[in-house]
Amino acid sequence: MKLLRNALVAAALVPALALSTQTLAADAKDPLKIGFVYVSPIGEAGWTWQQDIGRKEMEQALGDKIKTQYVEDVPEGADAERVIRDLAQQGNKLIFTTSFGYMNPTLKVAKQFPDVKFVHSTGYKTAPNVATTNSRFYEARYLAGIVAGKMTTSNIAGYVGAFPIPEVLQGINAFTRGLRSVNPDAEVRVIWVNSWFDPGKERDAALALMGQGADVVTHHTDSTATVQAAEEKGKYALAYHSDMSKFGPNAQLAAVTHHWGKYFTKEATDVLDGTWKSDSTWGGIKAGMAALEGFGPAVNDDLRKLVAEKQAEIVAGTLAPFAGPITDNEGKVQLESGVLDDDGLNKMNYYVQGVAGKLPTK
Repeated sequence: MKLLRNALVAAALVPALALSTQTLAADAKDPLKIGFVYVSPIGEAGWTWQQDIGRKEMEQALGDKIKTQYVEDVPEGADAERVIRDLAQQGNKLIFTTSFGYMNPTLKVAKQFPDVKFVHSTGYKTAPNVATTNSRFYEARYLAGIVAGKMTTSNIAGYVGAFPIPEVLQGINAFTRGLRSVNPDAEVRVIWVNSWFDPGKERDAALALMGQGADVVTHHTDSTATVQAAEEKGKYALAYHSDMSKFGPNAQLAAVTHHWGKYFTKEATDVLDGTWKSDSTWGGIKAGMAALEGFGPAVNDDLRKLVAEKQAEIVAGTLAPFAGPITDNEGKVQLESGVLDDDGLNKMNYYVQGVAGKLPTK
């Protein structure tokens, strides 16, 4: 009887073990679920548009190894925390939070989901399961400033800014230094809209800057409103985030763009391979994460050649947009010599010489 009982138990275990093996095999084939949180609508151009292009490039590269989802137009703050937590609860094991104001909500949710990996764009705080990334947009901004300096006849360039934080100030200051490297008499005027995406405010700011004499305008905001306003008024524009020539075929001189596909793919691959690490990635032109492209018909061959030469110098490390001396627009020397390091860039809280007006105080 004992032998019979053991045989029956063994027989009963066979299908259970087979089912367990099948379940493990199925789990092994399950795709990595990846979530994205976008601060503005995807639209047809801009910051979120570029992020979504990167997501699609990652999907194309990794195929059925991954499955992605996104939530767009998520305000920074409590709404962001709710959306990030919801994505984690839905089983996403890698979550990209793609706006500066998502930093603290990301860190808060990450503590609650230690088995989920998070990548926060443009922030500076990390955790064991939170990495950060950014692009050195300021390198391409410097080149855009050279274009503006050569193309302006009024010697006034207008800049529509989102928020007076270091990332945006890096762009304004690099643009100004590029501008004045070829046109020392030119100046930059800034209007802040206190929003990443508000086409109405952006348009009003661009029109106001052109009303002040700016014949070249640019922006650090998400919509195409600044480029469209320049097209309407017969002025020039330097687009930001993505190529916006579709919205300003005559206005756009060039576009400062950023590219996320390779980076997203690497992060997902590292999670799949079990090699993911919490780190900070900040890549520029050399890394292919920032570029100046989409040159318009008004930019002649000589100017394109000059930009290409300066870009090569940036890649080679012989030209740095923030090489000393750096003096702010109140006459204080911020850096006497050398090149401003990443810590200094991330703490930037001043306008350089050539920017008109005072920086808003928090």
